Amino acid sequence: MSTGHDHTSKGPSKRQLRVGELLRRALSDVIMRGGLHDPELAHAVITVAEVRVSPDLGVATAYVLPLGGQNTKEVIAALSRNQGEIRHQLTRLVDMKFIPTFRFLPDETFDQMDKTRRLLNDERVRRDVEAPDAPPEPSEDE
Repeated sequence: MSTGHDHTSKGPSKRQLRVGELLRRALSDVIMRGGLHDPELAHAVITVAEVRVSPDLGVATAYVLPLGGQNTKEVIAALSRNQGEIRHQLTRLVDMKFIPTFRFLPDETFDQMDKTRRLLNDERVRRDVEAPDAPPEPSEDE
């Protein structure tokens, strides 16, 4: 009888993905409503890009980014300071026995996309990509 666990996969389980998305939406809602009474967060527009949950659902890592990427460190520090209030508000929005402890990290997806874009626009890379496929040169043995 299958237990529903695929021990060969290295990624998160379906349950972790489902809970992570549920927490991402609820966390976005808490931040958007302005229910956190912290001057650092009062006027900040924050995107919650992803929430990854540990296998035991005890720790949730939220990847966040303030609009324009400004004051990222301050916003993350403020979210961490207000973790108790965030968890309290999430208990009303999410039907879970326990709300996980949150860690807040900056979302670096846009930085990675910019780095990839710069690499693809590099003259040497463009030359290799745009070069027509040349037939392989014959070896000396032939």
